[in-house]
Amino acid sequence: MKKLVPIYLDFEKSIKDIDDQILKVKSNSEKNQLLEKLEEKLSRTIKDIHSKLSRWQRVQLARHPNRPYSLDYINYFSKNFVELHGDRNYADDPAVITGIGNFENFKIAWIGQQKGRNTKENLFRNFGMMRPEGYRKALRVMKLAEKFNLPIITLLDTIGAYPGIGAEERGQGQAIANNIFKMSSLRVPIISVVIGEGASGGALGIGVCDKMLMMRNTWYSVISPEGCASILFRDAKKAEDASESLKPIPDDLVKMGICDKIIDEPNGGAHRDFISSANLLKTELLEQLNKLQTCDKNQFLENRIQRYDKLGYFVEKL
Repeated sequence: MKKLVPIYLDFEKSIKDIDDQILKVKSNSEKNQLLEKLEEKLSRTIKDIHSKLSRWQRVQLARHPNRPYSLDYINYFSKNFVELHGDRNYADDPAVITGIGNFENFKIAWIGQQKGRNTKENLFRNFGMMRPEGYRKALRVMKLAEKFNLPIITLLDTIGAYPGIGAEERGQGQAIANNIFKMSSLRVPIISVVIGEGASGGALGIGVCDKMLMMRNTWYSVISPEGCASILFRDAKKAEDASESLKPIPDDLVKMGICDKIIDEPNGGAHRDFISSANLLKTELLEQLNKLQTCDKNQFLENRIQRYDKLGYFVEKL
């Protein structure tokens, strides 16, 4: 992952001030005690701010422009990654990366939603919003993985499935529903990781899994806070209130039984230290892969039925 220009969110102003001071001190030829004190102060300040983050602030961190994307992780984990293109029906979809690559002693089918770093890239990647051909491309690679007995890892990071007229005409809803149906019965392990945003069916279309992991500063919900606020409060500016109602962050989803494990991020978030973040994710993925490879491949369907049957609750009134 190439070095990016630092960007600070509204609640990170004090972090920016200390970072600026550190840069000034580092510009001097000699490192001194002032630099050590500033670095200690920076670490304390970041920990203090991030220990008190609201749900809305975590949503903002999940959207941080410098946050690592799917390709950053895939290229770091799989040096020999070979990307596979196209759905063999209509077109390729650059909003989703699919392919095969080694991951330590495993061969993995990688599927990851991909955003862009600038306007040009975002237009090419459609801002990470998959079209029907993207879901069909992902399913094609999943079936290939099943044929060659390869575990599947999906990286979720999308604001939702693309709602354009063309996408609807080509069967957007059907493509997502078909993925959910077919993924349920694949006879290979599937691990899904929310690395940024996990919005609605756009994420669920590649998110049926045996293990659901979430990075610390991410969210996963049926709708975005802004979308929820627009519907419930008729005002998208009330997204912060909607975030509290949706309960979309990892701590909430662990309590609901949706998320199996939260993967911690470096102090300040994944965007401040990609290598440490990637290594934390790598450790957890390898642990889960080693557990899942001992499972009987004929048992995956039943295990997934049991997993999803436990989600949610209902109250029966007599």
